[in-house]
Amino acid sequence: QVQLVESGGGLVQAGGSLRLSCAASGTMLSINNMGWYRQAPGKQRELVAAVSSGDSTSYPDSVKGRFAISRGIAKNTVDLQMNRLKPEDTAVYYCYAFIRGSYYWGQGTQVTVSS
Repeated sequence: QVQLVESGGGLVQAGGSLRLSCAASGTMLSINNMGWYRQAPGKQRELVAAVSSGDSTSYPDSVKGRFAISRGIAKNTVDLQMNRLKPEDTAVYYCYAFIRGSYYWGQGTQVTVSS
């Protein structure tokens, strides 16, 4: 059973930084992409950052230049460094792993940015 465990959410003032971490366990299969989505109240879940097994990264314009995603050497962990946070970044952040055609999700971690 694949499990993803997230950590690092919390409350921060606008302009501050947070770092989210996610670790995948329970599989010996190679993990293709990993990344983070977020969902704010009343809004659809949106992709925040993704990193491939070859360490190629992608970001939407809303976070480009402020967020940075990275994978661990063992390729089963992924971190999201979030800088210059804005109130509109407030959401529940979900880690995901794409393995052999299936998505697996973490339980989510709350990020709240106060103005």
